[in-house]
Amino acid sequence: MTAPPAAPAEPVGVLEAALGHRFARPALLAEALTHRSAAAPGGRGSNERLEFVGDRVLGLLIAEWLAERHPGEQEGGLGARLAQLVAAPALAGVAEAVGLAAAISVAPGEIRAGVRARPSVLADAMEAVLGALYLDAGLAPARAFVRRAWAEAMAAQSAPPQDAKTLLQQWALARALPLPDYRVHERSGPDHDPRFVIEVAVGARSGRGAAGSKRAAEQAAAADLLGRLGG
Repeated sequence: MTAPPAAPAEPVGVLEAALGHRFARPALLAEALTHRSAAAPGGRGSNERLEFVGDRVLGLLIAEWLAERHPGEQEGGLGARLAQLVAAPALAGVAEAVGLAAAISVAPGEIRAGVRARPSVLADAMEAVLGALYLDAGLAPARAFVRRAWAEAMAAQSAPPQDAKTLLQQWALARALPLPDYRVHERSGPDHDPRFVIEVAVGARSGRGAAGSKRAAEQAAAADLLGRLGG
């Protein structure tokens, strides 16, 4: 007698398997998967707070890994590598690989609009999930996941990527477009631990990056926009 087909795995279960961790506090993961459109008024209960945590967890773990892999490289090269690996295109790629989109909770209207598949939404949710993983289990499981999920991207960096701001400027000049315009979208945190969100625009196209300094956030924003431009 033929066995009945197995029931499809739930998206959250698929995600936990990819993370290599079963959450002791499932509410943390649920929050990480809640898009602002599905949250309470004012964004309460959305994944934005966990995204804030995950951004820093990812930056730390990637920086630690880069320092191990490239012991003779100086800050400039390491910074360029870091900016590429933590930029939205890299995060969205990992999110797609682990099946994150299907697990994100969004408002019904946003489902029809395809919000779950947007790279920016995937990138933000991936950071939030990393934040939830860290808060639930600590650095070791987060490190193990990052080193699995980013292994291919890390290995592909045979040399430091070129400076993202320079590349974006060259892209604009080659097309006779205005030079990139960088603006501070948001500044948060205390003076000793600030967080800058920078938006960069070239014509009608824009990107966004966040970091603990304006310089690093500008690089992240340039890398984000280059990823959206496909170059």
